[in-house]
Amino acid sequence: MEAALGSLGALRAALVSGDQTTLAALQAWQPAPQERDEAAALALRWGRPTLAARWAADPLTRAAAYLRLGQAAQALTELRGQPDTARPAVLRARAAWQAGQRDALSCARHARALARAEGDAAALVAAVTLLGEILLSEPKAALRALAEGLRVAELTGQEAEAHLLAVLAQAQAKLGSPTKAARTAAKALSRSLPGSPARVGALWVLGREEEARAEAAAGALGEGWWPAR
Repeated sequence: MEAALGSLGALRAALVSGDQTTLAALQAWQPAPQERDEAAALALRWGRPTLAARWAADPLTRAAAYLRLGQAAQALTELRGQPDTARPAVLRARAAWQAGQRDALSCARHARALARAEGDAAALVAAVTLLGEILLSEPKAALRALAEGLRVAELTGQEAEAHLLAVLAQAQAKLGSPTKAARTAAKALSRSLPGSPARVGALWVLGREEEARAEAAAGALGEGWWPAR
């Protein structure tokens, strides 16, 4: 098996191509110890959270994988003992939300504050995306939260992140702007990866629910990632 895959480059090629034969073979493959975290990060990025959870040595990567799977309790176990810094805080906040905890909103705001203080752009985008999801029942408040993520993209000269755009599209739809929502969702879809929450959310807004369900199944996404009605 290791000879068949050979390297992280071969793993990346299999994940990007979606070659089902090779992906099935991955279930029995184990990366070398020094390659575990990079292999897990690749698997998580390309919609294979079960592999990521099995391979990762890094507790934050394992927690992120468990959250993709909708396993909030396992994610929180991984986060025990982690510092109160932005990236663990974002993961704790999402776990709190998935678990239906009352303090999920305050946890997300705390993660946002930490990301601002640390100057961690990626954590800030993740925090405001989560805030947007939590606040979707108040779409104007969701838009205000998400706007900060758009500003981060503008200031860093990067494209807005696909998941943020998918949540933005949901908020726009809830505000009664279907044309704007469809444009935003299409942009999110073009930037999303297979089996990702961004792709599922974008397809959902576009009314392609069967495809959204297929993507969610392919990415082993738990129910906590489904767009709110």
